[in-house]
Amino acid sequence: MELFFGVFGALFSVMNPLSTVPMFVSLTADQTKAERAQIAFKTALNVMIILVISYFAGKYILLFFGISVDSLKIAGGLIIASSGFALLTGKFSEHKGMKRDRVKKDIHSRDDIALTPLAIPMIAGPGTISLLITYNQESSGVMYTATILGAIVACCVLIFFMLRGSHPIVKVLGASGINALSRIVGFIVIAIGIEFIISAGLNVVKLIEWGG
Repeated sequence: MELFFGVFGALFSVMNPLSTVPMFVSLTADQTKAERAQIAFKTALNVMIILVISYFAGKYILLFFGISVDSLKIAGGLIIASSGFALLTGKFSEHKGMKRDRVKKDIHSRDDIALTPLAIPMIAGPGTISLLITYNQESSGVMYTATILGAIVACCVLIFFMLRGSHPIVKVLGASGINALSRIVGFIVIAIGIEFIISAGLNVVKLIEWGG
């Protein structure tokens, strides 16, 4: 259970679907309640598919490009930390390359927004993907994999309910409330990113010492 809650907390913090709520409300303002629920379900499903593929296919991507786990952890840590900093400064959407006005213009040229921009890059971005690849490389075993997958499913279920209830959430919390919570999550995300960098840095130092 400790592993499950650890992975769940890390994944949910890095994805931070709360920051996607205002974007979801803006993009679905003209939709009915049933249509918004359908978009929320598709978004959560797409996120789950992306995360599962990232977890299982990540190691082959590393092998193909010859990237070590420590290099991935450092790069992923930098991305995660920068995402956290963007949350702290209130520039998360810009950090994801998703300016609201530009997205609104683009939405008219596409039939479905559940995959892009909602699922990727708003929720399942590079930081989340690198986090899952790292989890895949750090351990193995049926129970470990089942726990990781369980945490992914739990996150996606919560994402669905958050997006489906996004309009009431915005009414209750308001923009200032969402912004305040996002900043708290941003601090946690920065800590996760720094933890990745320190962990990989210590491994590199040990390798240098053994080599010397």
